[in-house]
Amino acid sequence: MKQVPAAFGVFLLAAAVSASVQAQQNTPLPQDAASEQERAKDAVDLDQVIVTGVRSAKSVDKIPGAVSLVTKEEIAHTLLLTDDATAVLARTVPGYAEASQAMSNSGETLRGRVALRLFDGVPQGSPLRDGSRNATFTDMGIVGRVEVINGPSASEGIGASGGIINYISAVPTKEGNEFRLLTRYSTQFKDDSAGWKVGMNFARKQDNYDMIVGVSRIDRGMGYDANGLRLGMNTSGSVSDSEARNLFVKGGINFGEDLEKRLQVSYSDFKIEGNGNYVQVDGCRYEPGWCENPSPNTSERGHLFGTKAEFNDFTQVNVIYTDADFFGGTLSLNAYWADQAMRYPAENGSDRQDPLIPPNGPDGLIWDQSEINSDKVGFRPSWTRGELFGVEGLELRTGVDWVRDKADQRLALTNRLWVPPMEYESVAPYMQLSYDIGPVTLSSGFRREDGELSVNDYTTTWYRDRRFVQGGKLSYQENLVNFGAIWRITDQWSVFGAYGEGFGLPNVGIPLRNISCPNDPNDTKPDGCPGDPPATVDSTFQELKAVVVDNREIGVNWRGERTSFSASHYDSRSKLGSSYVIDPITEDYTLFRAPTRIKGFEFSGDWTINDAWKLSGVYSRIRGKTSFWTQDPEGRWDAGPLNKPIGALDVNPDKIALSVRWKFSEAGDATLGSTTLLSRDLSGSDVRPYDNREFSYEEHTTGYTLFDLGVNYRVEKVGRFSLGIENLTNKQYILTWSQVPGWRNYWAGRGRMYSFTYEYTF
Repeated sequence: MKQVPAAFGVFLLAAAVSASVQAQQNTPLPQDAASEQERAKDAVDLDQVIVTGVRSAKSVDKIPGAVSLVTKEEIAHTLLLTDDATAVLARTVPGYAEASQAMSNSGETLRGRVALRLFDGVPQGSPLRDGSRNATFTDMGIVGRVEVINGPSASEGIGASGGIINYISAVPTKEGNEFRLLTRYSTQFKDDSAGWKVGMNFARKQDNYDMIVGVSRIDRGMGYDANGLRLGMNTSGSVSDSEARNLFVKGGINFGEDLEKRLQVSYSDFKIEGNGNYVQVDGCRYEPGWCENPSPNTSERGHLFGTKAEFNDFTQVNVIYTDADFFGGTLSLNAYWADQAMRYPAENGSDRQDPLIPPNGPDGLIWDQSEINSDKVGFRPSWTRGELFGVEGLELRTGVDWVRDKADQRLALTNRLWVPPMEYESVAPYMQLSYDIGPVTLSSGFRREDGELSVNDYTTTWYRDRRFVQGGKLSYQENLVNFGAIWRITDQWSVFGAYGEGFGLPNVGIPLRNISCPNDPNDTKPDGCPGDPPATVDSTFQELKAVVVDNREIGVNWRGERTSFSASHYDSRSKLGSSYVIDPITEDYTLFRAPTRIKGFEFSGDWTINDAWKLSGVYSRIRGKTSFWTQDPEGRWDAGPLNKPIGALDVNPDKIALSVRWKFSEAGDATLGSTTLLSRDLSGSDVRPYDNREFSYEEHTTGYTLFDLGVNYRVEKVGRFSLGIENLTNKQYILTWSQVPGWRNYWAGRGRMYSFTYEYTF
């Protein structure tokens, strides 16, 4: 992984809308971009080049900010160990949190904030109802690389207040046809732990057209911890005991007098679904007099009758047209459509109950499954012009983004509405400028976010007093700016500074579904709220306000012939942040809207000792603060000072990731890696002056170190054989974010797992 300078809200607009995919094709570039790309070819390490679209290929030493590039090789190494979609990010991106090892990505933040996840520029999931399941949307075998924009970015607009993670699909690299067959067998040597994968990619590149097709199927067995205990079935969705199917098709054609135009269309259809062969068995944390022998959640064979399999079902169509000679610049038109559905495992919690509905469970309670459905359409025209007004080094990027996102959430088994249908539509024009002045590059940009949230009338569930809520509309307008500079002191040294703003919505569905009778704290009213004023969407406006984040960052980069490193320090602030807290009564996640400030330091480095040996490492330290209390809607008090530490649900502990690669022959190599999360103790207290109420917070998490090993050996005309061992030393540990008390939230991580892979390319 390389952490390198990147376009901080300026240059990665195109990458965020999937134009980076086009640039990897054979589309001719305008003269200024073509010359830039030729210079990039002379770089010692091609990973030092960030391709931001056919209209401009920028060397990273001209762009302020920081982005992490996860290469195809790093993805392939991680896939030797696990098919988890986010494992490669946890191993290689400094500010990315611990992987959840589940279908859910709860707690997987980027620099302590929720990031916008894209697949070829198309948003995955919905900001209206973020179900923390939008990180599992395709087979990683079709992904060519991942670009991670660290920190807020106005380049993407809504949802990018925490950064952008853009998964970029593979592209043909050779003339003619190429087939790639991949098979994998994984096991922990338990009778039900075996899993397998079969995948086939076909690529064709011929004259002025190219295409790639990928199909795969993954069957995962049951997971075990290091003590030989079955892992618990995650209450937000497990990858254990599941099947995943993927189909991806992408094709493009270049045309025009000089092949300066390109039309590209892609289609992705992915579904992962649980088999339903196991049920959760709750464990318990240590508590004197209650749980003297703590044990994590586990599973036993069985099926809850009447329940359905949990799944992620993601489909998208993405169309891109580019013209590299449009009024002296490059025109890009991008349109997409996406349909996304996520079903969760069955639960019998108090928020599922209703005395008017007959119980369907053997325990006399109602078991129900929530299901989030969302669909979105977007259109993003943009235009780039180099040498603006005839000034060498001056570049303009401008365009407008339009998106319409719809989402709702239902309790599927009883067909009840939980979160009402919501629609968000926005129009966001933007303009970005950059100017090269000798060894200095200056950049600045402006984006106007203009959106409207519409919510239908609805009635809350019995648990929330069956309160009728009158729908309505809320408007969001924000002006977002960014600017920065990078100074290339020598051929090896550069320093940068940047300021950027990002915009996002809170998890809108949570406060809407939690509306209840305001004068009934014990939720005892059986039907409606007699005597209480009518509820409206406006009544939750404080919780529904936008999240606007500003980020200040400075950094230094050094690149030698065999050694490189990058370091940066950032300070991320929000006057009205959005973090998760656990309701002490329901033990469910609720939104907490208060000021936040997150500061951190990141480091990454590589040392190529010789042709056989290479060392790599990353380090990340993040600390966050928020308030113990929010602003009172009635104006009696303001939000408190920043005295409450932000815990593991949002900010992960210090992380150290190391790897050493040994190329022991022309045909073989081995990589030993380690990932360490350090222990952390957080505490804080405060007293609210208005009513002298005392607040306190305390959190203690225990760190751990995991080792992994990947070995490859290629036999000529036969194929490549690989062995991957995850958790090499069979370490027993509790996932960090699961060490924080919550509803049925006590999961161990996977023990040692072996994976045998065979790959044949012809």
